Amino acid sequence: MNFMLLIHEPRGQRAERTRSEGEEAYAVMQGFARELDRRGVFKACDSLLTDDRATRVQVRDGKARLLDGPFSETKEMVGGYFLIDVPDHDTALKIAAECPAAAWATVEVRPVGPCFM
Repeated sequence: MNFMLLIHEPRGQRAERTRSEGEEAYAVMQGFARELDRRGVFKACDSLLTDDRATRVQVRDGKARLLDGPFSETKEMVGGYFLIDVPDHDTALKIAAECPAAAWATVEVRPVGPCFM
């Protein structure tokens, strides 16, 4: 069963890091991805740039509305994700607890499935 581990970072946390601290955090997360791959549960992962580079798109009454980030109504931003394939929710929770980002962010565990479920 597929699960998405969404990394919710406090807004502005990356700006507080030095470049070398950011590179070290990235390397640790890449190492975690390699470990998940070695265990046969890894499907995909990526880091996302900060949401000041994001644009939200809404279509209402046939008209597109674009909203540029950052999005001040949120205290956190999605900074990255892991997509894993594991037997059950409990296993996904255990892996989320192993994720290095859980020490500086929040890891949301969400099952992947159709939107009608």
